[in-house]
Amino acid sequence: MIVKEEFLNKLRRYFSLNLYEVKVWTALLSRGVSTAGELSDIANVPRSRSYDVLESLEKKGFVVMKLGKPIKYIAVSPKEVVERVKKNMKAEADERVKRLDELKDTEVLGELNSLHTQGVELVEPADLSGSLRGRHNLYNHLELTLRNAEKSVAMMTTSQGLLRKVEGLKPTFEKIKKRGVKIRIAAPLTKDAKQIVEEMSGIADIRNSGNTKARFTIVDGKEIIFMVLDDKDVHPTYDIGIWVSTPFFAKALEGLFDVAWDKMKPI
Repeated sequence: MIVKEEFLNKLRRYFSLNLYEVKVWTALLSRGVSTAGELSDIANVPRSRSYDVLESLEKKGFVVMKLGKPIKYIAVSPKEVVERVKKNMKAEADERVKRLDELKDTEVLGELNSLHTQGVELVEPADLSGSLRGRHNLYNHLELTLRNAEKSVAMMTTSQGLLRKVEGLKPTFEKIKKRGVKIRIAAPLTKDAKQIVEEMSGIADIRNSGNTKARFTIVDGKEIIFMVLDDKDVHPTYDIGIWVSTPFFAKALEGLFDVAWDKMKPI
């Protein structure tokens, strides 16, 4: 049996299986019913490992062991496997969320917070910075920084960046707005942005930055996250940002933002 490596890798990602498991599973799918020895030969998996692999697949709901001698295995239909995997993943996720919720009421979280507080006090201001690679990581850190905002958020982004931020961060904007945080967003506004502006009405003050190209966020005049590349020219995976906790530079940049803001057209 010849199965392309690219296909096997996709199966590993979708079903959270190791290489031997996907090889044996696809081999069994191609046969319907087979023994461990036959599958070992077909899938090119060491015979000493085939029984362990099949036992693992059985526990995960991919195969069924057939009664009788020699022992044979039956492939469960892929459609049913998908449903079983979804069910198992949901159960595991629910259990992990439950454990994390229970952590809030334990001494463990208190000790962790104590360690973090002590650690931050020892950190030099110059060390409170870092690089962020990939848009997913950028937005995760941006959300964290926004959640901690106490007074103000000043953001300049691109037209596409505005759409992404409203789509992914609107609940966060709503929460900090309720706490009294002033939110200002500047971006080049196209006709497509009209709905976005309406959605953010009452949450953030949005103005048209025209042809100005910049991607940064200033929080409370203390922290800055800025992206170093044009989002039109970079794949999300290779996007790069810098996070810096520096009141001196943040205040200076916020002052420049204020000057530009006053010249922008209110919506």
